[in-house]
Amino acid sequence: MEHSTHQLSFWRKYLFSTDHKTIGAQYTIVGLVMAAVGGFLAYVFRYNLAYPGENIPLFGELGAQQYNTFVTCHGMIMVFWVAMPVLLAGFGNFLIPVMIGTDDMAFPTLNMMSFWIFLLSAIVLMASFFVPGGAFAGGWTMYPPLSANGYMNTDPDFWTAFFSGGSMMILAVALEFIAMLMGGINFVVTTINKRAKGMTPFRIPLVVWFINIASVIFMFSVGPLVAGAVMLLFDITVGTGFYDPARGGDPILFQHLFWFFGHPEVYVLLLPSLGVLGEIIPVFARKPLFAYKKIIYLAIFSAVLSVVVWAHHQFIAGIDPRMATFFSIGTIIISIPFAGIFLSFMATLWGGSIRPTLPMMWALGFIGLFLIGGLTGLFLGSNTFDIYAHDTYFVVAHFHYTLFPDIFFGFFAAFYYWFPKFTGKTLNAGLGKIHFWLTFIFFNCTFFVLFFNGLAGQHRRINDYSAFSNIIREPYITFEKVATVSAILLILTQFVFLYNFITSLRKGKSAVKNPWDANTLEWVADSPPPHGNFNPYPVVYRGAYEYSLPGVEKDFIPQNRMSKEDSFEKDLYETEPAHGYVN
Repeated sequence: MEHSTHQLSFWRKYLFSTDHKTIGAQYTIVGLVMAAVGGFLAYVFRYNLAYPGENIPLFGELGAQQYNTFVTCHGMIMVFWVAMPVLLAGFGNFLIPVMIGTDDMAFPTLNMMSFWIFLLSAIVLMASFFVPGGAFAGGWTMYPPLSANGYMNTDPDFWTAFFSGGSMMILAVALEFIAMLMGGINFVVTTINKRAKGMTPFRIPLVVWFINIASVIFMFSVGPLVAGAVMLLFDITVGTGFYDPARGGDPILFQHLFWFFGHPEVYVLLLPSLGVLGEIIPVFARKPLFAYKKIIYLAIFSAVLSVVVWAHHQFIAGIDPRMATFFSIGTIIISIPFAGIFLSFMATLWGGSIRPTLPMMWALGFIGLFLIGGLTGLFLGSNTFDIYAHDTYFVVAHFHYTLFPDIFFGFFAAFYYWFPKFTGKTLNAGLGKIHFWLTFIFFNCTFFVLFFNGLAGQHRRINDYSAFSNIIREPYITFEKVATVSAILLILTQFVFLYNFITSLRKGKSAVKNPWDANTLEWVADSPPPHGNFNPYPVVYRGAYEYSLPGVEKDFIPQNRMSKEDSFEKDLYETEPAHGYVN
């Protein structure tokens, strides 16, 4: 089947586009802009932690309330306005149609609407910085009564309450959730109904499976938090008492509603990045993906478990010790499927002809860093240890060792892998290696030392530790300064990436169609894929990971190749040596 092409206006092509690739780029660009905002907030409050009371370059002096605001908004932005649009919406839009061999999403207009609602949510969030009283400062988990922002009473001024930082934060989150729900529905329906002929469920690439599993987790777990947020908004604006103990409410209820979504959300962010690793590792190990079907079953198992372990975030909230034991055991059990997934990746690497390309470097860096985060998570999953470590810098270090590799190493692995396909350009390999090594080094220098501060008892929500100098002594004060300097250098390192990205778009060498000798369908399309992606649409005859099989002309067999005995068609597959970068 062939498709026709037509000229689109500038507005329809770049702004109000229904093309999944443009929408993926829009999500990614907005996510990276928000990452810059979140990074700047982190720079300001981390500088304050190392040098309290001093004038901060590019900002000035940071007050205690501003510190709380910046910490709160940094967390909210990185989780909901960076990780969600880049990992779920960005990856999903870029990859699903081209990897299953179709032209676009099932609902292109709904896809366009989802982006604009997401953009509106980001605008509302940023506008909250300029309302009276400033943006919300009660922590990114928005626990009441702090999230009531002083308006939880029986006779509030509605409009003053509605335009408070807390209300606008809730509204922004609600809009963002609506956008992600619309996108998730699109992903699932597209994958089920628009696969290429011959693309059976177990021929679907792993990253598409994982994006869809993440979308389903999100759709099934977000409801309680939406309900809890609506009740919180009513408490703030019209004076209800859902979370006010004086009127029969319970603030702990919101914690349960939040974490019933908040813990599955970790896997919503993790699974797309793990899917990216599942694509990259077989390509650059030149081996079939080990235990492909079992990896999918393990991911589904983890999705089910993710919604029954939420209360391990509440071990010090007065939870019954018997229930704490249940959630502690559940936390240990949920580590098993992810251990199986990582072991499958390592088994794929074992004995492979590993190519040390930039995507592979980011993938291996992801595995190394995330293992530290996962292992320290087992400590925090123990209710006895968590009582001591809760809300210390041990927790801060732990969740950065899980989320930073997930969000940034996963994104950069995907970026360096698919950049030649979606732009038709190659990247500078030297700058890419500088970017990787500096990011890897400065990230570890920033957060590893904070494990020691946390074990020493340093609490994470204090803006000025100078008043505790009799408690917090050397080397922990020095560790704070090391973390701050490293964090600043980590942020500055990303300008190397930005420079490489811009110059490669403008002056990069044209990329070949299949620079990595990969099997999946996106490499059959032109670089970059045109509107409609394929002409004609491909037919699938095999799985996605058939590498280095005996009796084959080359060490890869694309999914649309009818049989391994067929010769490679020159007009479909490039014969140049595999490369994706300009040295």
